[in-house]
Amino acid sequence: MLYLCRDAVSDSVSGFVKARELLGLVFEQIYVLGNQSLALITASSVAMGAIMAIQFGNALQRFGGTLYLPELVGLSLFRELGPMLTSLLLAGRLGSGMTSEIASMNVTEQVDAVRVLGDSPSAMLALPRILACLVAFPILTLFGDVLSLLSAMLIAYTEQGMGPTFYFSKTLETITWADLWTGVVKTIVFSLFISVAACWKGLNTTGGTRGVGRSTTWIVVTSSIFILVADFFMSKFFILTVFQNG
Repeated sequence: MLYLCRDAVSDSVSGFVKARELLGLVFEQIYVLGNQSLALITASSVAMGAIMAIQFGNALQRFGGTLYLPELVGLSLFRELGPMLTSLLLAGRLGSGMTSEIASMNVTEQVDAVRVLGDSPSAMLALPRILACLVAFPILTLFGDVLSLLSAMLIAYTEQGMGPTFYFSKTLETITWADLWTGVVKTIVFSLFISVAACWKGLNTTGGTRGVGRSTTWIVVTSSIFILVADFFMSKFFILTVFQNG
């Protein structure tokens, strides 16, 4: 995968793909990835915010801590659950899609045709998808976080009688820029691994249609494991550095 990144950058610099052409391919992939995932992120984010508000509100009500519901939901979303759950969903939706698309091109010798024409598969196929994921993943994550907050606010109003103005003001008092950018950094790391692994596995797929199925399963399982393990280590790192003072 490191060799793939090296080849993609070096081939694009060497002129295998022009800057305007690369930019067009990146914007095309951003549109495709975002259009494919918008409905999924919307539905899952609304449901996640509602579930968190119900569960946390019920637990805090037992100890008289309902007023802390906005802080708990906001921090959980922006620091942990938003980046992690959104990346897991996108790994299953976009990671598998990129892998199956490139793998199908590989087993049907379309990738070899790209090489015969003098183009670089790394620069033409992999690099636009990697750059598009680096842009699309953080945007979709922040979009999902906002929807989850609005959903949680609605549930807090209907279930706990908490006013939207109070909920919104307490959330703004709690969420800091550190909470936002650490969540974005996590998403960027997840998106980089998912996109690079998907392109690498697709370009190295063999065995016909059965191989395409195996590669698609591999990227979903591997990406999910990476996201969960990497989230633990990054959370621990940010706690010891960024959030050590509270």
